[in-house]
Amino acid sequence: MAETKTHEALVGRQFGTRAAAYLSSAVHAQGADLESLAALVEEDSGAQVLDLGCGAGHVSFAVASRAKSVVAYDLSADMLDVVARAAKDRGLANITTRQGVAEHLPFPDASFDRVLSRYSAHHWRDFEAGLREAARVLKPGSIAGFVDAASPGAPLLDTYLQGIELLRDLSHVRDYSRAEWEAALVRAGLTPSSVVPHRVRLDFAVWIERMKTPKLQADAIRAIQAAMSEPVVRHYEIGTDGSFTLDVVLFQATKEG
Repeated sequence: MAETKTHEALVGRQFGTRAAAYLSSAVHAQGADLESLAALVEEDSGAQVLDLGCGAGHVSFAVASRAKSVVAYDLSADMLDVVARAAKDRGLANITTRQGVAEHLPFPDASFDRVLSRYSAHHWRDFEAGLREAARVLKPGSIAGFVDAASPGAPLLDTYLQGIELLRDLSHVRDYSRAEWEAALVRAGLTPSSVVPHRVRLDFAVWIERMKTPKLQADAIRAIQAAMSEPVVRHYEIGTDGSFTLDVVLFQATKEG
């Protein structure tokens, strides 16, 4: 039987074998963007939190002590196994896992006090459907927070970013710009209330190893970097070893009561 070639199957293949690597990834396990996102859940809030596209569970772990309950939700069963084991090891009994896609959440309307998502939206097959679902399961008057790599918006910089992202990880869909995010949030029924930019330095060798990018594709990225014009090199601070700086943005939005 031929292997299924849906986008969801591709995401599962790309990340299933890399789950442990994402748990130990310094970029994912720490950072100002993670701290800012976790701060959206107040101490002893009694909040019910959805970690949408949880990956290796770093958002879930960061908010578990503040929340009543956390649902770590992801497409990858392997990622969820890693989250469940790590939560048990850390004594975080209020974290549960659920599997599924962002575009069809298996939760009733107004189920959560917080919907948080970090480094997930650029993999969603239907970005706007994912945001609509996030808004649907959020209680009126409550907060959603999304952290993701962001396109600078300028076509030259955008084309370069999408190109290297796809070569590195074939499940990549798009890093959206701030303007695209804010417009999509509004269309989903959310009101953007805060935008916090971050810059994250990525070590090229570690970035490639984390996804086990084939050498042919990694070499193609390095060839593109070497040929890029000065504005691209300057914006992304591309080093001689291929390391570069990525734009990351936290979008905070509310669902009107």
